[in-house]
Amino acid sequence: MTVKGNLFILSAPSGAGKSSLITALLAQADQQQNPMQVSVSHTTRAPRPGEIDGKHYHFVTVDQFKQLINEGAFYEYAEVFGNYYGTSESAIDQQLAQGVDVFLDIDWQGAQQVRARKPDVTTIFIAPPSKAELERRLQGRGQDSAEVIAARMAEAEAECSHYHEFDYLIVNDDFEQALADLKAIVRTKALETDKQVEKHQKLFTDLLANK
Repeated sequence: MTVKGNLFILSAPSGAGKSSLITALLAQADQQQNPMQVSVSHTTRAPRPGEIDGKHYHFVTVDQFKQLINEGAFYEYAEVFGNYYGTSESAIDQQLAQGVDVFLDIDWQGAQQVRARKPDVTTIFIAPPSKAELERRLQGRGQDSAEVIAARMAEAEAECSHYHEFDYLIVNDDFEQALADLKAIVRTKALETDKQVEKHQKLFTDLLANK
């Protein structure tokens, strides 16, 4: 019997290290014992060089996306800089049914939408150790202008103001410690009573056979 997977949301301001933590978690996971994957979102933006449809995103037209909205197909969706992004409910539910833990890399607004439709989702907020360190990390990328970094810092303040809406909070000061904290949350979810009873159903049937 396949034990249903768990759904996790990770949110963080840009530069807090969320993507690096998810990548490291999946790279170190025992995919045989505890399969994990990041959700592949739908988007209307054009593929970037090297991006593969179905692996990085599901690339669709605006009309196709709006049709999916009308069908109620998304756990959450948003329009960002003129492009739509959304998380398919049926795709997520299928993965969970196969015993896969699924991670959504979305913002606080998306987290609110998913929680409204799936209250048992586990939500995690990744925070930087300080505003100065966050700015240093953004500058260290060497990809953005001073104006873009300033905008990202303003967005970070707005994002961090919603930290209290999440089930768990990880401060990514030391990466290895933050990764250990993330692993602990995932493990804790797997050890919840209903999950363990589902996994060890025969054991508890035998233990209680004479009651």
